[in-house]
Amino acid sequence: MTESRKTSQAKRVSLGLGGALVEHPDEPNRGGWANQIEFVLSCIGYAVGIGNVWRFPLFIYRNGGGAFLIPFILMLFTMGLPIFFLELCMGQYTGLGPIKAFSRIAPAFHGLGYCTLVVILLVMVYYMIIVAWTLFYIFASFFPKLTWAYCDNDFNTNDCYSGLQDIECQKNTTSNSIFYNKSCVAIQTVCSNFGYNHGGNTTHCFKSNGEAKAFGDIYNRTLSSEEYFRDHVLGIRGATWENFGGIRWELFGCLTLAWIVCCLCLVRGIQTIGKVVYFTALFPYVILTALLIRGVTLDGADEGVLWYIMPNFTTLKDAKMWADAASQIFYSLGIGCGSLVTLASYSNFSNNCHRDAIFVTFTNLFTSIYAGFVIFSILGFLARQMQMPIDKVVQSAEGLAFIAYPEAVVQMPLPNLWAILFFFMLFILGLGSQFAGVQAINTAILDRRPDLRKHEGFVILGICVACWLLAIPMVFDGGIYLFKLMDWHTASWAILLIGFAEIVVPSWFYGCNKFLNNLAEMKMRFGRFLHGYWWLCWVILAPLTCLGVFGYQLGQTDFRGNYGSYIFPDWAGVIGIGIGLATLLPLPVFFFVQVWKVKSLRALFQPSPLWKAAEQKNILDSDSVSTAVINPTYVSSDKI
Repeated sequence: MTESRKTSQAKRVSLGLGGALVEHPDEPNRGGWANQIEFVLSCIGYAVGIGNVWRFPLFIYRNGGGAFLIPFILMLFTMGLPIFFLELCMGQYTGLGPIKAFSRIAPAFHGLGYCTLVVILLVMVYYMIIVAWTLFYIFASFFPKLTWAYCDNDFNTNDCYSGLQDIECQKNTTSNSIFYNKSCVAIQTVCSNFGYNHGGNTTHCFKSNGEAKAFGDIYNRTLSSEEYFRDHVLGIRGATWENFGGIRWELFGCLTLAWIVCCLCLVRGIQTIGKVVYFTALFPYVILTALLIRGVTLDGADEGVLWYIMPNFTTLKDAKMWADAASQIFYSLGIGCGSLVTLASYSNFSNNCHRDAIFVTFTNLFTSIYAGFVIFSILGFLARQMQMPIDKVVQSAEGLAFIAYPEAVVQMPLPNLWAILFFFMLFILGLGSQFAGVQAINTAILDRRPDLRKHEGFVILGICVACWLLAIPMVFDGGIYLFKLMDWHTASWAILLIGFAEIVVPSWFYGCNKFLNNLAEMKMRFGRFLHGYWWLCWVILAPLTCLGVFGYQLGQTDFRGNYGSYIFPDWAGVIGIGIGLATLLPLPVFFFVQVWKVKSLRALFQPSPLWKAAEQKNILDSDSVSTAVINPTYVSSDKI
């Protein structure tokens, strides 16, 4: 035997329990964070994303204002924060990704880690479409004429309303005119067309009996920015599921560029992420602050802010609001996706992830509320300009950030600059959230195939290319329909069951007190109050909340889905349900695989011999362990 082979064998073979020889792979170094600031910023960059600026204001908008904060904050403390903290603990304690971490704490739940990875894979695919939208707007913002501000485009309808052109009509015509039917028309003529024969002013029409009605209530007004988003950016133009339309080449280019930038930022794995997050996690707050200062100085901003912060308590009776709050908790914090387990697995074993979980969660909450002030100050301005109630300004709430802000920015000084800053902020927020998702898939692959660590750049490239290919159908004319289907069925009802399983595995099957003792090994010791709080949340509140909201959604939701007034066909709803079930499928599949492999069913619900603290890993913590030496009734699931 050559000397090199002897050396190789010496590295790979060592003594196991009872003197048995155990093969131990010569794995390249897994790596870790250069410091814990990088970890915290990575968690912020992951949890704080476009959802805080786009999705959170959407739920506020369609649930009657600030009352939505009540169920949101309650669920944050009873479900969101407990699951967030638990995922960080799982990753940091084991030093492993979600697949191995959950399979070792209870082999029966070997498939749970795969469930989280299916979720994050699907989320990455459709989430990058939003990032592509932001790039589309960034490029459009460099043109001197901001197209979304005008109704003179080929795609505009006769219902198109341009606030900018309306102001021009009132300034540049000798008669009293407003912008109507894509041109300047005398107010007297407009009012007469709708039976108001006593004239009018720039905001209302009058009847002889003194009755006055706002133009927005007399005829349909669709913001030019809304038509731009719907008919130009998305390119719907009558597309249906049966007639999906052609590819939107501009969006295709933006999607491709977004994945190229993401891949370049991650090409060196965790070392690259740690440096990039200093910018991606902090820069958006600079832009948000600048936008808020500008937003609150707009005419009518106070009305929007008051609508935002003044609760309409009657909406609390609507169970749908509570379901929306639960959905936003999962979406905003990124729980149930395996990414937090992955990020924490690179942390120092004695890091205080309890402090980190609270800090990141409250930062996320603060950012959502902070961004709400930005969006609703602008909505108040638009409502004043259009003489309409705030809740009727935007017809398509899904495009809130892509309609309300573009409409307002054109009436600000230096509109191109403000547009570029806003959409660049959204781009950075979206990109930061994608980093952790790609790293979660990357870590799962490298934990299973450690020999690929030296080719990590190619693994990341493969992940990015695969997600890019899967997203291409969503840049077709009807792509928004698939986007909506994936958004609802991936980040809503199905993920609640995954969150439920993540909670009950350590708290019910492993034992909550034992798990809290594991935290003490990482030098996190709690007083009576915190110990009781975490025990109550993990054992009772979080599981019941997940199941309760899931039960409501199961009974009340129309699984067909819709976009605006277009209701999806039944067969599209079946596809959506299939998407949701695909995220849950690994759990029963791997459970039955484990049942077939073991002699003792009870052993499946107990920690495997490989479950141990990352600090205590030794030669037995290897995928090639001869588990028969350790426990003849247990078969390692790590290689499945």
